[in-house]
Amino acid sequence: MVKMIVKGVTKAIAIVVAIITLLVGVGIGYVVASYMAPAAPVTPTAGLTGEVPIGVLLPLSGPLATLGEPNRPALLIAADEINNLLAKSGANWRIKLYIEDTETKPEIALEKLMSLHAKGIKVVIGPMGSGEVLKIKEYADSNKILIISQSSTSPMLAIKGDYIYRFVPNDLYQGVIGPKFAKKLGVTHMFLVYLANPWGDGLAEVSEKTAKELGITVSGKFRIAEGATDYSAEVSSLAAEVNKLVEQGIPPEKIMIHIITYGEATTFMLSAREYDVLWKVKWFGSDGTAYEGTLIDEVKTAEFASSVRFVSPIFTPTKTARYQEVMDKIVSQLGRTAPPYAFNAYDALWVVALCLMATDKYDADAIIAVMPSILKNYYGASGYIVLDETGDRIAVDYELTEILAKDGRYEWAVTGMYYGTTGEIVWE
Repeated sequence: MVKMIVKGVTKAIAIVVAIITLLVGVGIGYVVASYMAPAAPVTPTAGLTGEVPIGVLLPLSGPLATLGEPNRPALLIAADEINNLLAKSGANWRIKLYIEDTETKPEIALEKLMSLHAKGIKVVIGPMGSGEVLKIKEYADSNKILIISQSSTSPMLAIKGDYIYRFVPNDLYQGVIGPKFAKKLGVTHMFLVYLANPWGDGLAEVSEKTAKELGITVSGKFRIAEGATDYSAEVSSLAAEVNKLVEQGIPPEKIMIHIITYGEATTFMLSAREYDVLWKVKWFGSDGTAYEGTLIDEVKTAEFASSVRFVSPIFTPTKTARYQEVMDKIVSQLGRTAPPYAFNAYDALWVVALCLMATDKYDADAIIAVMPSILKNYYGASGYIVLDETGDRIAVDYELTEILAKDGRYEWAVTGMYYGTTGEIVWE
């Protein structure tokens, strides 16, 4: 994080805190943590006027669409709340969102970022995939565009002093969970199946390292193409390797397949269910498969995932009252619950708005300079946001999710927790 404070913004930050204090009744969801400004009348900002454009890059189609879709209503809810607050405080400007679909493709993400920049946009929420963020990083840094991703987790993007901020922990935290879960279940051998992209490579590397440290043998690694329509050859090879272990005397229940994909898990499991031995081993996923809609929409994969108790971890927000209020609004619009990353996006927009109030400038460097002070006073739908020196969120806890059969249908449910501060796993 940039530690400096722009000259003249200390009073502005106090005004922002005063706004929070005076207008909590509008349902913003904050707690003033470290500084309480005097209860004085709030002076409207003078520099910002008219429309302040905020770009949004979301995977509304492609392998990450299930995770991406709920971010749209979350951000629209935040924008409405922010604009209502601005109206009540007498400000002369309003937030306007420019939402673009990246299709979960890095090259499309770059095209859309360049298009947003051509419109004068200097702040962007998203993209969600690490491959997308890596693709746009050079352009964002060169043009001083602030990027706040709600879900990019690749460790290779943990870089000091750039314009990439991530309101989610990187995979140095998540990567240890799979092997620790395997150890808890008595697993002795693990296979890694992961996407051939920056996110898959990074998470698999941490998982492999942790497995070896815990005495678990990594018996094979399968690096698979992103977005393929068929994985039957890869699954056939995996099943053959698993059968070799079983023939050597390793019980299937001591073998785990750790699959690191997005929606590709559905295609992979459609083939996996054709092999008896793959019904008998343990399966573990990642945040890319947690709450994946295609896994439950396809009855065959839902049945398979439920039967093998396919567990997927995902960073979990603190379940605040504000979290529930936002969740209820999203459910009323989408007809289903939102994965945790939607709440990170909601908070990202609110933090940007508060930084704009404090600086009275539409400028990435000015926003970055005051963000540490704003975050000290911010408590949003995802709880407290504490960033490390590279601008990544420091982890707390992860939900353990899996697919359960209920009333003749399948649904995602939280059946356990991984507590980051202690390393404890609690699982039903």
